[in-house]
Amino acid sequence: MPDFERPDLLGQAALLSDRTRCRLLLALEAQELTVTELCSVLQLPQSTTSRHLKVLGDNGWIGSRRDGTRRFYESSLDRRTPSQRRLWLLLRESLVSSSSADQDSQRLEQVLARRRRRSEEFFDASADGWEATRTELFGDRFDLYGLLALTDPQWKVGDLGCGTGRMTAALAPFVREVVAVDSSRPMLAAARRRLEGTANVEVRRGNLERLPVDDQELDAAVLVLALHHTADPRKVLGEALRVLKPGGRLVVVDMQAHDREKYQAEMGHVWLGFSDEHLGSLFSACGLEDFEYRAVPADLSSRGPALFVARARRAAGHSVGRSEQQTTTMSLGGREE
Repeated sequence: MPDFERPDLLGQAALLSDRTRCRLLLALEAQELTVTELCSVLQLPQSTTSRHLKVLGDNGWIGSRRDGTRRFYESSLDRRTPSQRRLWLLLRESLVSSSSADQDSQRLEQVLARRRRRSEEFFDASADGWEATRTELFGDRFDLYGLLALTDPQWKVGDLGCGTGRMTAALAPFVREVVAVDSSRPMLAAARRRLEGTANVEVRRGNLERLPVDDQELDAAVLVLALHHTADPRKVLGEALRVLKPGGRLVVVDMQAHDREKYQAEMGHVWLGFSDEHLGSLFSACGLEDFEYRAVPADLSSRGPALFVARARRAAGHSVGRSEQQTTTMSLGGREE
């Protein structure tokens, strides 16, 4: 019977009757590899390796992807039919116990060790300047975006004292919605420009001591470099508690206690930062629990006071609310009232 008339399984069995192809599949089952690496593992010339890879690829047993000038090959066993997978498992069982498979496995470990050494050698040589290199290549905020991916994508988050919307813009891609609140019209205008086209953000004008946010509207809230500007931090934290759902999280980033009184005259600061003890007492008085205060590692390029990040949550059974409130609200696409 001609090849094209054979049942598919017989055709695939004929294709895998070549021992070299089975060795290639076994190596690629463990790790995606380049042609050069496969030549080292199987101790075959590149022409032979490439020829067998083409046969396997044309028949769907392997896939490949390009990485710069290199091409990596990988097993496609998970995309084969159940009968084809059983065929491979039967062949694999007889192959793995062979001396050639054992030697291939040892050489594969050496290939992977060589990969690791290349990376280790780079970092060993670059340790002193790595931070500068990483910032030059990727900027100084990429790690922030990595951490933001830990947030729940169903959260509605409040950026309280949003300023020009930098934190809002960072949060928006990772959560369901962000409510950005600030009392300054010029700040909100800058935030609207930055956030233009961001569909899941609502900008609201209002005071942090009387937030334009409904009771228990938010899953989480952040106050970034805003609390030291407020006249009554305890009231601000109480409002944050009110708008959080039971179990909701509040994160505060601000300055540690300092003595730079000139900031009060030059930048409108009301408070000279907050110590662990002071902020903890404010959180406790408002009914926020599980309070934690952590100093932020110093940034040698900065000139301001040291910062902290504090967090707490609204207790599940804590009851607080406001029956009536007058608010001034502005949406990204709406009008200011």
